[in-house]
Amino acid sequence: MKEAMPVLTAGAGLHETLALLTSQLRPDANHKEDMVFLKDVFSERSLGYLMKIHEKLRQYERQSPIPVLHSASSLAEDVAEELQSGPMSTEEKELLLLLTSPHLKAVLSVHDTVAQKNFDPVLPPLPDDFEDELEEESVKIVRLVKNKEPLGATIRRDEATGVVIVARIMRGGAADRSGLVHVGDELREVNGVSVIHKRPDEISQLLSQSQGSITLKIIPAIKEEDRLKDSKVYMRALFDYIPLEDKATPCQEAGLPFKRGDILQVVTQDDHTWWQAKRVGDSNLRAGLIPSKLFQERRLAYRTKMGTLPNPKSPKKPVYDQGCDKEDCDCEGYFNGQYIAGLRRSFRLSRKDRQGSSGEGSDPGDSDYMTYEEVTRYQQRPNERPRLVVLIGSLGARINELKQRVIAENPHRFAVAVPHTTRPKKPHEKEGVEYHFVTKQQFDADALNNKFIEHGEYKENQYGTSIEAIRSVQAKNKMCVVDVQPEALKRLRTAEFKPYVIFVKPRVPESRRRRSAATSPGGGEHGRVTDDDLQEMRQSAVQIDQQYGHLVDRVLIKEDSASACAELRGILERLERESFWVPLNWVRT
Repeated sequence: MKEAMPVLTAGAGLHETLALLTSQLRPDANHKEDMVFLKDVFSERSLGYLMKIHEKLRQYERQSPIPVLHSASSLAEDVAEELQSGPMSTEEKELLLLLTSPHLKAVLSVHDTVAQKNFDPVLPPLPDDFEDELEEESVKIVRLVKNKEPLGATIRRDEATGVVIVARIMRGGAADRSGLVHVGDELREVNGVSVIHKRPDEISQLLSQSQGSITLKIIPAIKEEDRLKDSKVYMRALFDYIPLEDKATPCQEAGLPFKRGDILQVVTQDDHTWWQAKRVGDSNLRAGLIPSKLFQERRLAYRTKMGTLPNPKSPKKPVYDQGCDKEDCDCEGYFNGQYIAGLRRSFRLSRKDRQGSSGEGSDPGDSDYMTYEEVTRYQQRPNERPRLVVLIGSLGARINELKQRVIAENPHRFAVAVPHTTRPKKPHEKEGVEYHFVTKQQFDADALNNKFIEHGEYKENQYGTSIEAIRSVQAKNKMCVVDVQPEALKRLRTAEFKPYVIFVKPRVPESRRRRSAATSPGGGEHGRVTDDDLQEMRQSAVQIDQQYGHLVDRVLIKEDSASACAELRGILERLERESFWVPLNWVRT
């Protein structure tokens, strides 16, 4: 009587099945060697481990886990570098040894490759009963494997012939990685379904809903475009973009959202209306659609004409940091017993008499509409003059006090530009230290010749900061720090100065009951600050950000003088040793 085969449970895995099969092998007189061989193979420990690994992979496949990070290798390198920067405890040394071991590096590298889907998929074979109903010999069958990611291609219907054409291939997508689908290809079928009489939106839905293996029947374009290498064109975004709110985009899912200040790598500009770009530092390898510079400017101009967008030429005048409120103050800065010669803000208190200076600069604001600015990486070389540091501030920021304090800590590395004035010299003052004292005629002549970055009149005396005063500081190999009104940025944004612009704004409390002296416009000694004052400070910061935020490299939120000074000092030190994004024409000239 034959022994019955034990019944497997519903949840039995492959390794359990293998163990059960091994236990049921019985010696046979005619096939003794074969049975022994099979038993040895099935009993092999490594085979059991492989079966368990296979089951775990199937389990994770059903769960569809999402990677927490796409760049675990970079994170491990950063942690290792941080550990090496200072003294280490026993546990930290052990962690460093683990992070730098070749085996762990290989594991993290494999993790990143899988997380980024940066691998060539194994395609299943074509079915044997696949029939080609087309008579053209040039038909091409393309089988792709995609998971939940988009296919990375857009389509359109040719108005002349009515056929469905591949309009665009997104860089880094599944179609682009395959190298089998090209712009201009005629699409006939998707997974055996004819698309000849379908609308483009129906075809797009069919493509997006297909998971795993997707088979395309296409007729190749007569002239296939050569695949271009990734472009080295980098743009700083000067506006926010949300594709889901843009009805003009060819495919909202393919759009690339970004915020003002993001650095974008434009990988192709073949389409004059829609560029393909990636965000620098983004782990997503696929490119997305963004409006081209010309297209964005044209539709902004149209919105302005239709009255749905404010005219950029007539913005509301913002309120700036004003400095001291004392009637007879020249803002002559003594700090910690040391005199700081620098730009006096007193002439800015009379805004109606202040005159702007015209001049050529590399301001992206030369265009009526803010779209993109082409940029590149720049690092100061040892033989180059230090970059100019420009501070602008909203109401209550007290940027002159901040500037003086940082310079007082290290006057050998940082300095201010000595301003010009027409007022009489006081007994204790020296020419070229406190001010450059000049006659009214000389001052007017210099102003007429655009030698000042900004100038104005206060109490019948004129004050101004000249371009030569900045050059004089830089000639001594010192970093010049100036605080100006934002209008002066246009004059200063040149390849000569390569200014690094810092927007300082105080952290404004919700009401006067929660305010601190550090955030009050008068420093806590010029009376109580009302809710109206706080609202004016908030509005000042918002208006400056709206009009000049695209020119700002760094925003410094001033909690108090000490922390703001430490943060500013750190920024100045990094400027001397790190690279930063700057307009492309600053480096070419």
